[in-house]
Amino acid sequence: MEIENKKILIVEDEVSIAELERDYLEISGYAVELVHSGQKAVTMIRSNPYDLIILDLMLPEIDGFSIIKAVRNDVDVPILMVTAKKEDIDKIRGLGLGADDFITKPFSPSELVARVKAHLARYERLTHGGVKKKEVTIRNLTIQLDARRVLVNNKEVNLTTKEYDILVFFANNPDQVFSKEIILDRIWGLDSYVDTATVTVHIGKLRDKIPDGFIETVWGAGYRFNIG
Repeated sequence: MEIENKKILIVEDEVSIAELERDYLEISGYAVELVHSGQKAVTMIRSNPYDLIILDLMLPEIDGFSIIKAVRNDVDVPILMVTAKKEDIDKIRGLGLGADDFITKPFSPSELVARVKAHLARYERLTHGGVKKKEVTIRNLTIQLDARRVLVNNKEVNLTTKEYDILVFFANNPDQVFSKEIILDRIWGLDSYVDTATVTVHIGKLRDKIPDGFIETVWGAGYRFNIG
């Protein structure tokens, strides 16, 4: 991954914080643009090819949640949300709308740079350097993304729409623990009337259809997709 070619947009209305974030990222070799208005951020995101977006939750005009809603279908790059709030519901909502990660104020600039590097590296792996993958193969499991087909030992298995969506979500986020609440919001959306028991049922059925060992239960925390 060539850092000097990576372009980052910081959406932050507190100028001093935005400039501090920019300075540390530029020292690390990234090209950085700043915007302090939520509405202007939407226009910039839609009209410029950024590699990662750092998005403050609380902004004038429109908030970070609304920005994600407005642009997520148009851009497929990592979005790192910044918030002063610590409530899980805000994190769940943001992840459900399509944010990739959260960082809570106050944070150290070095932590921000580390998160940026990690998400850019993961995105690069998943897209083969910017070209979206059409197929994901992990051991004896293959996901054909364009065709929405899943093969186990080269034989197709039939998944429901939600089972497939859960599998792709896990495959795109390997070795990370996700609670039932986060999975619910990422797959079913914030306006869904189903509860976390639905997640348990669907993951149980998915486990029956794919090889053992991929979906691990982390007791008291959620589930992890093991690719090791």
